[in-house]
Amino acid sequence: MANKTAPDASRRSERSRRAIFDAALSLVGEVGYDKLTIEGIASRAGVGKQTIYRWWPSKAAVLLDAFTQDVEGYEAGLPDTGDLAADLKFVLRATADEFNDEKWQAPYRALAAAGANDAELSARFVERLLEPGIAVYVNRMRAAQEAGEIGPDVDVRVAAEMVLSPFSQRWLMRTGELTYAYVDTLVDMVLAGLRPRASA
Repeated sequence: MANKTAPDASRRSERSRRAIFDAALSLVGEVGYDKLTIEGIASRAGVGKQTIYRWWPSKAAVLLDAFTQDVEGYEAGLPDTGDLAADLKFVLRATADEFNDEKWQAPYRALAAAGANDAELSARFVERLLEPGIAVYVNRMRAAQEAGEIGPDVDVRVAAEMVLSPFSQRWLMRTGELTYAYVDTLVDMVLAGLRPRASA
């Protein structure tokens, strides 16, 4: 009698998780965060809503995991060609392309809005996505400081935020377009204030 292999529960669970993530990301783009529901996600994913509640407490938690599941790690850091301005412009131009991608915009904006009213969700979003991203800018700024490109007394954490915060604010509040020209101007203006001062 042929042996029958028992179903692999972990593989089945992973398929379900992937289906749930895909459903959450597609639905938030179609209906918006306010109309996104656990029931809708479950129906689109082909699972029972209790399956979702077994793994996540809310639609925001589902969306956070879905959005961050495939985010690339920051282990490689920012490029270091020896030219801080060029390196920052290169990375921020690529980031602008990503932020301007409509598939990427919907879940990010939804999480930002939900996080404004949910301190726990906001803390998880910062820990899993924002802080690792800021850290690579801090490390690149520190390397530039050691190379003499920026002043020795510059707080590199604040310097990184001086570049990233206006970028994020413009996108989140829609105060203007994220263009390469904007990115280049932002980097040039910030670095102008960070360069070492000539001795009197």
